[in-house]
Amino acid sequence: METFTDTFHNKTPLTLNTIQGIDLLDVCKEFGTPLYVYDADKIVQQINMLRNLFSDVPIQLKYAAKSLTNLSVLKLVNAQGIGLDVVSIEEAHLGIKAGFSPHEISYTPNCVSFEEIQNAVELGVAINIDNLPTLEQFGKTYGKTVPCCVRINPNIMAGGNTKISVGHSFSKFGISALQVRELVTIVEKYNIDISGVHVHTGSDITDVDVFLMSAEVVFKVAKHFSNLRFIDFGSGFKINYHQSDKATNLEELAERLQGAFLQFCQEYGKSLEMWLEPGKIIVSEAGQFLAKVNVVKKNPVVTFVGLDSGFNHLIRPMFYDAYQHIENISNPDGLKMKYHVVGYICETDTFGSDRELSEVRAGDILSIKNAGAYGYSMASNYNSRLRPAEVMIYQGKAQLIRQRETFSDLLKNQIVIDL
Repeated sequence: METFTDTFHNKTPLTLNTIQGIDLLDVCKEFGTPLYVYDADKIVQQINMLRNLFSDVPIQLKYAAKSLTNLSVLKLVNAQGIGLDVVSIEEAHLGIKAGFSPHEISYTPNCVSFEEIQNAVELGVAINIDNLPTLEQFGKTYGKTVPCCVRINPNIMAGGNTKISVGHSFSKFGISALQVRELVTIVEKYNIDISGVHVHTGSDITDVDVFLMSAEVVFKVAKHFSNLRFIDFGSGFKINYHQSDKATNLEELAERLQGAFLQFCQEYGKSLEMWLEPGKIIVSEAGQFLAKVNVVKKNPVVTFVGLDSGFNHLIRPMFYDAYQHIENISNPDGLKMKYHVVGYICETDTFGSDRELSEVRAGDILSIKNAGAYGYSMASNYNSRLRPAEVMIYQGKAQLIRQRETFSDLLKNQIVIDL
């Protein structure tokens, strides 16, 4: 394992970047770079914050596994007594391996084979169906013997990027709220036990009114089904990636959404559970992505900082035009200068442009903040690069929770034919 002991510059003790008192430069020396590091305390703090905010209703939090699926993270989440939201049969198996009971797992796939739906039924997880053809096949196969939830598309455009806006009329997700008649016809034809109604409008939604608009759509649909046990409002909460960001006002959202939900339950005639599927808000701030500076390269108009990583490890800035804050933790008190922070992938590969950082030198370690969600989980081997290691800081100790890939990992599933 590369340690980079000789490449680190002297650090200023009073301005160390630490998690639970552990110096992240020391973590890099021990485990190498690039490296994902997660603060277990922050994950627990976020779960408790959400639980407390939504304490006026019977709440079921279902952690959105796709944001970060490391088994140790899933195990930590499970220990907090909340459930799991999965979008693939593989995530369901990971959840069970991490200790979740099948009944704690909600499975919401999209455009999967019916065989995968059947596999999920066999596992015993809660099924959430998002299209009419699959619902009809489900009804033919199971009738009323297996309950299911239905995902509704509210026909509302919302979210921080068109790629993560999933509740509008041109989105592939969900059964359109305009297709309620067809939905009810299928349910009645096969006597399907509809256990819940689900909506997820998008991610990075700042306007609380959007959540309430989606809720009103779902309430209208829910009135068609007499045996509901829950309504699932998904998630999509916006967090701060930049100091000027406007985050979702969770206090206002909790107050208004719980009020609307309780009013609906009163009209519906019985108490239901409220389900939420937070992902990013639980793990994003807990994670930092640490990378070493390979080269500082100047041309007449810009200075580039080239890292030992690229969008193969953290794709959000390139894929979603996302801002993620970057700090030079090796030289925190250095003179501020402007840099383009770039990666080593053989195409445009930018983590941040015109970023004001403390003077950067080859060998320095940069920390990219808010990297817990959709960082490692979207990493790849593009350019035949190896994926990084993951470390969790738990109870004041840095522990390796995923080994760094090796070259043999690239080869293990390949078969070379005789030519």
